[in-house]
Order: sequence, then C-alpha cells, then structure tokens
Amino acid sequence: MKLANYSTRFSKKQIILLSIPVFFSNLAIPLVGIVDTGLMGNLGETKYLAATSIATSVMTMVVWSFGFLRMGTVGVVSQAYGKGDYREIVKTLLRNFIIGMIVALVIIILTPLINFSIHHFFNTSLETQKLINTYVNVRVFSVPAELIIYILVGFYLGIQKTNISSLLIITLSVFNIVFSSVLVLSYNLNVFGVALGTLIASYITLIIFTFISYNFIIKKFKIIPRFEKLIVQSKILKLLNINLDIFIRTLFLTFSFLWVTYQGSKLGEDYLAVNTILMQFIILAAFFLDAYAFSTEGIIGYSIGRRNKTSFLQVVKNSIQLSLFTALIISVLYLIFFKEIINVITDIEILRFISYQHFIWIIIIPPVASFCYQLDGIFIGASQTKEIRNAMIISVIIFLFASVYLTNYFDNHGLWFSLMFFMILRALTLRFYFNKILRKF
Repeated sequence: MKLANYSTRFSKKQIILLSIPVFFSNLAIPLVGIVDTGLMGNLGETKYLAATSIATSVMTMVVWSFGFLRMGTVGVVSQAYGKGDYREIVKTLLRNFIIGMIVALVIIILTPLINFSIHHFFNTSLETQKLINTYVNVRVFSVPAELIIYILVGFYLGIQKTNISSLLIITLSVFNIVFSSVLVLSYNLNVFGVALGTLIASYITLIIFTFISYNFIIKKFKIIPRFEKLIVQSKILKLLNINLDIFIRTLFLTFSFLWVTYQGSKLGEDYLAVNTILMQFIILAAFFLDAYAFSTEGIIGYSIGRRNKTSFLQVVKNSIQLSLFTALIISVLYLIFFKEIINVITDIEILRFISYQHFIWIIIIPPVASFCYQLDGIFIGASQTKEIRNAMIISVIIFLFASVYLTNYFDNHGLWFSLMFFMILRALTLRFYFNKILRKF
C-alpha cells in the first residue's frame, strides 16, 4: 500500500488497513512476556516469577530508555519520505546505527552497576537476587541486537512499510517464545533459559533482517548504504536533540513502570508476582492499541512533510476514535476470560486469589490509557519531542507522589489507581501542547 496514492482525508478504513500488520506484530511482543510469565509461574515457587519480574522490568527499562532509536528514526524518516529525500533517509538510518552501537557498548560495560542497583533498590530474598543476576548477565548481551532492531522497525514505519516492520517483530517474538520454551521446559534452565532464549532470538532476527533491509534499500532507493559523509553538523545536532528529548521522555516512562514494580515489592513477593501477572494484561492492551499510534506516526510525519493540514486533522480524529473503541473491546474480553487466563498463567493458589481481587484495574485502564497512547504517536510523528518530554516529566513527578500516598493508605489497590491516574495525566499534558503541532502548517 503506497501512501502517495491516498486521498488527503485518511478514513478509518485506511488507518485500519495500515494498522493490521502492526496489530499482529505488537501482539507478538507482549505474548513473549505472557509466555515467560507462564513458564515461571508454573514452576511451583514464587521466587522464579518474582526474579523474572524484577529482572525483565529493569532490562526493559534499560532497553526502552533508548526507544528514541525507533521513535526518532520514524519522525525524521517519514518527513524525509514525504519530501522524497531518499539519501537523507539512508543517512539517518546509518547515523542511528552508530549511536545504537555506542549505547549498547556502554550498557554492557555498566552491567555490574545494573546488578548492584537492583539489589539495593528491591527488597528480595538472597535466592531471588541470584536468579536476577543470572538473567541480567545473559540478557545484557542481547542489547546490541535489540537496539539495531529498534532502528530497523522505525525505518520501515517511517516509509509506511508496516508489513515488513511487523514481520520483523513477529519473527523476533516467535523465535523468543520457541527458544525460551524449549530451554525452560526441555532443559530445566528456568530464569537462565528465558534470558538465553531472548539472546538467541535477537541475533538470529537481526541477521535475517539486516540482509533483507540492505537489499530493500538498494532496490527501492537505488542507493548503496555507505558509512561516509554522515558527519553533517546541522543533521547531527538535529538528530541528537530529537534523540535526547525522546530518551528523557522514555527514561521517565520506563522508570514509572519500574516504580510500580518497586512499590509492589514493598508489599511482599506475592504482590510483586501478582502485579507482574496483571501488568501483562496492561502491556498486551498497550501494544495492541499502539498499533494505531505506530501506523499513524508515519502518516503524521508524511502529512507535515506535505504541509497537508486536512489529512493531519483527519488522522488525529479517526485514530483516537479507533483506539478508544478497540480499548473498550479489549476490556470486555478481559472481563469475560480473565479467570481462565490467570489459571493458565500460574498454578499457585495465593497468586490466583490476589489476582482475582485486582482484576477490575485491567478492565478500567485500557480505555483510559488509549488517549495517551495515541497522542504519543501523533507527537512522535510530528517530531515534537520537547513537548512529549515535558509532558512525561510533569506526569511522572505527580504520579510518584500520588503512588506513595495512595499505596500507604490503600495498599495494592492504591498503587493500581495511581497507575491509572498517571495515564490520565499523560493525556491531559499532551493535549495541552497539541496546538504547537498545528503551527507547522
């Protein structure tokens, strides 16, 4: 599907068609988390699920903190695509490759610091701490591959090849599920197996799609990617500014979810494990709804590149409506099948019981959060990175104070209410900055 052939008014049908491949790819990502949770939740001891919860939360925070490599790539590439500047697309891709490798090297070097921070941040048993160390020490070596995959996904989203970006993520997720399941179920490697499965899956996927992407660029753009003439001061500064803003935004976002994990750990390992289970439902809904945000990022950037305000406003309206409607459907499905899913994820009765007590939050949060998910995509596509940075900082600061107060008085229910409040704050602050995008036209 070529965007250039679209009318100036983007209908809901057109957005859905662009989003369908992204739906499947985004569904695959949280499915990995659900499978990992299920693998650990059925080993008979809470420590495995608790360790995986903390370790994956921290490593997710580390990797997601550099989500600017995807988001920054989408914004710059989509606008260059709208202008027909194919050489700038390739140069942006290569510049971010270099940044990604430098970042990955730094993360690997800082592995001892990551482990040290976890042990001093979370109140867990010695056995759980050892399992956390095992996961982190293996998973950290997948970071170079994961960051390059981020960039490739951003590239394909930026040029409206959502089918390829989706195939990439699906491939990664399928490999991850297969290898992790085999290593845990057949070789009894528990936490080590889950981490090793991610490592193997990441590099196999990277090799496959590096080859695909190289040939795609040559055939599509008639350009051979070369690491030369990339150092243009104005371009570098623009990319660094965009990346820095998104980095700060994503760092605050991932910290907020890590904070939820931390607050849950203070209530005990049972609550920590339950929150991990429930968070899989929230993440599943988030990634599913993000399909609209991901698919419209490129359209937003393209519309701005073309100076087409009509198409921009139409995309905004239709994508928000679609996101809310889909969120309501997800909530209804959760309401119907919640207990059955919980019983599959864990065989530990106390975890099942506590989960049943908190299921209301996974019903309420998806529709509430749908607005901030979609607004994020709109601002990223418009490259309004300072605004999403500021909105996130404000929201997280208020959320931290609210979560401490509410958890002290209402225990785990207070923690989940504060998470919902956080989603509302994100939407309200982004709406406040929305008029700045309109000034681009």
